[in-house]
Order: sequence, then C-alpha cells, then structure tokens
Amino acid sequence: MARLIFVNRFFYPDHSATSQILSDLAFALSGNGHDVHVVTSQQIYDQPAASLPAEEIVNGVRVHRVLTTRYGRAGLSGRAVDYLSFYASVVPRLREAAGRDDIVIAKTDPPLISVVAAGVARHRSAHLVNWLQDIYPEVAMELKVPLTRPAARALIPPRNWSLRTAKVNVVLGTSMAARLAAIGVSADRIRIIPNWIDDRAIMPVPRKDNALRREWKLQDKFVVGYSGNLGRAHEFETLLAAADRLRSDPRFAFVVIGGGRQFDRLAGAVDERKLTDSFRLLPYQDRQQLRLSLGVPDVHWISMHPPLEGLIFPSKFYGIAAAGRPLIALTGGQGEIAELVRRHDCGVVVEPGDADGFARTLTKLADDPALCATMGARARAMLEQQFSRQHAIAAWEALLKTLAPEDAASRS
Repeated sequence: MARLIFVNRFFYPDHSATSQILSDLAFALSGNGHDVHVVTSQQIYDQPAASLPAEEIVNGVRVHRVLTTRYGRAGLSGRAVDYLSFYASVVPRLREAAGRDDIVIAKTDPPLISVVAAGVARHRSAHLVNWLQDIYPEVAMELKVPLTRPAARALIPPRNWSLRTAKVNVVLGTSMAARLAAIGVSADRIRIIPNWIDDRAIMPVPRKDNALRREWKLQDKFVVGYSGNLGRAHEFETLLAAADRLRSDPRFAFVVIGGGRQFDRLAGAVDERKLTDSFRLLPYQDRQQLRLSLGVPDVHWISMHPPLEGLIFPSKFYGIAAAGRPLIALTGGQGEIAELVRRHDCGVVVEPGDADGFARTLTKLADDPALCATMGARARAMLEQQFSRQHAIAAWEALLKTLAPEDAASRS
C-alpha cells in the first residue's frame, strides 16, 4: 500500500487553520485504512517556544517532527529564518519517509514547500500532490511585503516547475484553478477540492441557548463578529468606519476573536476612535468552544483585498456557514466569495471602502431579524450541499484512488 506523506509546518494539536484541515484529513484517511505519515515541525503556530514530541502516533497517523529555529511570527526576518530551517530539516526526513510510488502531499506552509517536495519526490520516485491553500510568491507581491519583490520574481520559475510536474495540484476554488491554468499548469493536473469545517461539531446555536452570549453580556445586542486570523490580506478600516457611524445606536456590538498582524492595529484604532464601548477583542477560543463562539454573532464579516482573488480563499467562510449565520463579504464584487454569497443569498457583498453601505447593511439586518435568520439558514444549506466535511473527504478518497488504483483494489 502506498504511504501518504503530508508535509506542513504545523499539525495537531496546533489550532491554526491549515493545521486543523490537515489534521482532519489525515485522521479521516487513517481511519479509512490508509498508511498516513505527517512531516511537520515541533512548534505551535502562536507558541514558537513549544516543543512537541519528535515522533508519535496520533489517531493512527505517524507524526515526524523536525527541529527548526523558533523566531515565531513577530518579524519577517525571523519568520524567513524559520522557513529556511524547516526546508533544511524536512529534506532528509522526507527522503527517509518516502519511497517508490508513495504519495507526498505538500501544503503551502511554509511558502514554496512544493519546490522542496518536488525534488524529493523525483529523487525517491514518489508521486507529488500540491495542496494549495494560497499561491506564493504572488501573495507576498500583492501585499507589498518588504524586500520580497526581486527575490519573488526569481522564485517563480522553480515554483512553476513544481506545479507543472506534480501529479495533481489541489486548489480551493475556480479562481485559484484559473490562476494555475494561466501559468501553464495543464487542466488534468488541477483538481478543485474546497476546504471545510467539521459541520457535525459546528451547528447553528439559537441566541437564547448560547452560554457565551450570556457570559459576554451580549444577550440584548446585535452582534457583528469576526473570527480567525486578521492578517495582511484583510482590511478592517471599512468595518471600523461603519462602527463609527453606528456609535450612537446602542444595539450594536462588534466582537473580534482571533489574532494576527492586524489584530493589534485594530485594537489601537479602536482606542484612537474611542470605540472601546462598542468592541470586544478576544483571543482565539478553544476548539471545543468553537460552536458557541461562532454562534455568538448575529452576522459575521470577512474581508479580502480584491487583488488577492484566486491567490487565497478565507477558510473562515466555512465556519460561518456551518454556524448558520449570514455573511457580509468585504471583497471585490466579481470575486468567488461574492459570487457564492449572491448565488445562495446568504449575505451581502460590500465593496472595501464603502463604510456607508456597510453601516446601512448592518442597520437593515438589525431591523429585520427574520431576514437575518433566513440568510443564516441559507448559508447552512449551502454548506451541506457543497462544502461539508463528508463531501471533501470523499473527494480526497476519489483523488487518491486515481493515483494508487492498486491500493483501492486491495482494500475493496
């Protein structure tokens, strides 16, 4: 039986989005009889000093953790050193783990790990699957990350080689698939499998039954929520300006749960605008609390700079839908998220910068609880029809059967 060898910088018990998705898939495939390995670091996303066991078996998955530097996410230079140390440590470990016809599945943390994995896969006669959560270095270039542009251009040719020579590149949506096609990846090497959330664990929770709403004293508020990483790709100025326009309406409360580079900037901006009475800024919640924390808001907002369309897809989209809450998408009006929101009528699209439109939308939803509830129910229905965990795991199983048909026959 071909081994499945995932490569990603973070894995269970880490709580970051890429880690949770990978952990879900690895455990599910192991439970279905696959021989699953994960090559990862000993770190936790927001705890660089953490030191997880070098080798262990978790839910049937063999986890191999390599040593890296531990500068964490505080600065770009330290993060780059962490990336380089992971590349250096992962190559010998991956060469040990991978053999002929095994399947190496490379995610995108750290960026461009596909290049490293492609080299090892070719050397070991293994099959490479790139599981793209984002497309670098274009993301860095669009975000104008300091000192990246000259180096980024030099990285594009080897990155393109790793995508074109992979057995399959798994992307999250049609826009990302179009980006790969534009750089010359053939259609038969692209497969769309959206991300997911555990929709059996995350279910709609009525407001009156949500213990966190009571604990946070939000029972009588119309709660506008954000949950997850608030990073360079996300803008909050439109939301902040809308909150400023609504400061005299005591119904509204703005709850932001998570972290990221922009989180502290948002906190500072809230103080500057004297909006502290309207905002609650809270750390990441325990995964066991996710059902309740996602159910606290009456409406969620997500944001993405329009030039990033097709380069990333915010995974928080799935959690919002699972919780049965409507979505305000601060994105480009022609993007994939906007199209999904409009097609399923599960929220409202607001162009970044349109603070008046954002404020009007919030007022309309607060004035019409029935509309808000209907949009939330449509979001949940969309998830069950297209983005459930069951659909995604089945799609991965179907893909793996095409890569290792003899394994499928031996298990039947």
